Amino acid sequence: MQALGALVKQEIFYRLITDPKGDVFYHHLLSYYQGKGVSEAVQWIKANFSRPLRIEALASLVGMSVSNLHHRFKALTVMSPLQYQKQIRLLEARRLLLAGNMDAATAAFQVGYESPSQFNREYRRSFGAPPLQDIGQLKQQGVSL
Repeated sequence: MQALGALVKQEIFYRLITDPKGDVFYHHLLSYYQGKGVSEAVQWIKANFSRPLRIEALASLVGMSVSNLHHRFKALTVMSPLQYQKQIRLLEARRLLLAGNMDAATAAFQVGYESPSQFNREYRRSFGAPPLQDIGQLKQQGVSL
């Protein structure tokens, strides 16, 4: 039952970060439940997702210890800060691939990946298919991001 609860939390969180209106609600929720620290961390990651993430620097920036940041961040998002950054990168790469004439390696570099093979592995793990296959399926279904 706990696993189901975690999956439900993760699905709700996913919808909040992918829906433009969900973003506003999510940041109010963050401020209410976790204070400014986690909210500021989320904002920083979203604004700087293509840059390398140093947890120590992020924790210092938001005025929290590393362990406290991890604990509070994961309690609310069901992800660590690094997992959150990866999810944002993958969603942005998917959007870029779907929106234009960009190959997977270019999209990978644009969102902050240094290795196209690492990007392809993580993309497949997250979306169930390699980038080109996934984008082809989405386009066939008429999906646009």
